[in-house]
Amino acid sequence: MNKTKILISGNEAIAEGAIQAGCAFYAGYPITPQNELIGYFAKHMPERGRVFIQAESELAAINMVFGASSAGARAMTSSSSPGISLKQEGISYIAGADLPAVIVNIQRAGPGLGNIWPAQSDYFQATRAGGHGGYRLIVLAPASVQECYDFMFDAFDLADKYRNPVMILGDGLLGQMMEPLEIKDRRSKIKNYEKPWALTGCKGREPNIAKSFYMVEGDLEESNLRQQKKYKLIQQKEERWEEYFVKDAKIILVAYGSMARIAKGVVNRLREKGERIGLIRPMTLWPFPKKAFTQRPTPKTKYLVIEMSYGQMLEDVLLTVNGKSKVEFYGRSGGGVPTEEEIIKKVHSA
Repeated sequence: MNKTKILISGNEAIAEGAIQAGCAFYAGYPITPQNELIGYFAKHMPERGRVFIQAESELAAINMVFGASSAGARAMTSSSSPGISLKQEGISYIAGADLPAVIVNIQRAGPGLGNIWPAQSDYFQATRAGGHGGYRLIVLAPASVQECYDFMFDAFDLADKYRNPVMILGDGLLGQMMEPLEIKDRRSKIKNYEKPWALTGCKGREPNIAKSFYMVEGDLEESNLRQQKKYKLIQQKEERWEEYFVKDAKIILVAYGSMARIAKGVVNRLREKGERIGLIRPMTLWPFPKKAFTQRPTPKTKYLVIEMSYGQMLEDVLLTVNGKSKVEFYGRSGGGVPTEEEIIKKVHSA
């Protein structure tokens, strides 16, 4: 297998991964700190015969993705926190129409316009469906530039497999950092899902309709029940996480994305001193990896949740542990990034 290694930012790795994964259509609108992503697409999509559109707004971009996806194309958009908020109505329409799409959120600090520093305060928006109607997004959380690239293949495959929007939830730190990226030729492994539902013209068959609007009594409830069945299947099949020194750990850190990298540094430092500490890193934020907590913990296990927020993933940990173990929290937001020293201090006081 041919391999190439290059130095690249997380934002650019996401874009290259999407192109390699077969993204045929991108529509977006500039916002910091994800502009390297849209800039990479602007240059490389036309070069490779793909469609790139800088839309007039975030609202226009997400509805363009709706149209491209309904025609069967692998389609995506990207933005950062307030831009994702503007896309919520369109994301709900896509979910309601059972269409695949990929949405990337490189989070910045908020609320409001906030600033361009990294944060993880969009967790609720991503995992609870920020738009109306009670739908669900599959949410993937990369923690390295390599995973920014690799997760794009998973994102498009999961979107097509379940006919459901998938979100990549990163942050400004991950998007801007540069690391070596190994690019592998994965074209032979791309899954080409049949799309008999696509709007490709109906000559010789019944016409397809992509919609989330149901006027006949009972039809919308039937659609909701079908989606709930799909969500249960996703929860059963797609939980993903990483464990690091958890087998004998008395204290287990829980962190995702950029914070998991800092938490892993804490584990390494304290393990060198003989302290029994480990890490659970959720790789899917929805479905939340409940099995990581229910397979092994004892009442003596303590969890310390670390986030660049003031407690959002914390709620999923508390719901999963369900009072069987002690759960502590440490977080900063508004652009503040917890340091190894701060986390170690919290570990020793837990």
